[in-house]
Amino acid sequence: MRSIVSSQSLPTADASPTLSIVRLLPWLNRLLLLIGAGLILLPLAIVLLAAFAPPESLSQTLTRLPFKSFSWENYRAVWQQGHFLRAFANSALVALTVTFAQSLTSALAGYALARFQFRGRSLILLIVLATLVIPFQILVIPVFLILKWGHLINTYGALILPTAVNGFGIVLLKQYFETVPVELEEAAALDGANRLQILWHVILPLARPAIVTLFLFSFIGEWNDLFKPLVFTTRPELQTVQLALASFQEQFTDRWSLLMAAVVIVTLPVVLLFVVCQRQFIRGIAATGIKG
Repeated sequence: MRSIVSSQSLPTADASPTLSIVRLLPWLNRLLLLIGAGLILLPLAIVLLAAFAPPESLSQTLTRLPFKSFSWENYRAVWQQGHFLRAFANSALVALTVTFAQSLTSALAGYALARFQFRGRSLILLIVLATLVIPFQILVIPVFLILKWGHLINTYGALILPTAVNGFGIVLLKQYFETVPVELEEAAALDGANRLQILWHVILPLARPAIVTLFLFSFIGEWNDLFKPLVFTTRPELQTVQLALASFQEQFTDRWSLLMAAVVIVTLPVVLLFVVCQRQFIRGIAATGIKG
């Protein structure tokens, strides 16, 4: 009897280290996440510290960061000398217009690919997916020639029209529309609604997380775009924030405190937008995952 009891108690003694390791796994995961977050946030912290430093303390190097004295003079100097007001207005106009155009075209095309069965549907979807792997820089010459033919160079149209349609947005909304039950559309159709009314009053309100996700991707991409304004425009009044930041960097190459303050000013609208919309963004990403 003692041998049986002792033999049965052995697995419990052997399993205790395993149980302790299993209990430590969540803490190890949290520790690794904290280390990764620290490595990612360290450069941002350096940028913030440098941006609040007195202008004379970081004129040549970033090796001595001031932790005791902070100053707002850098932001005032950047805003006055960098002429960012017009650049902010141009970038906001272009980003919001492109985002609205992409949301509209992606909703119409995504709904058609998700609900309509027609000849050539698979081919169109493949073409849309193919556009995701073609960099815009490869298409810059034909796009430039088309814009020149249409007399759109050095206009807002040159900054808006080339990216008014986005294959990523079409695929994103198509995936989300396929998760919406068809019975809701059938009920709306029985009440006399047509396809556009069903899309506007039934599908789009349910697809708000996916639309917010597309809005964030589109707005951030257009706000941070330097290539289109650099190639398609030369007029100073059409300068965007990225062009203003690049020209500001050329003027103050050794004034690191001013440069870091300019980076913070340009980045702040995107950060605030993401903080406001992060919940809908996470829901949209979770709901539009590719399913097998």
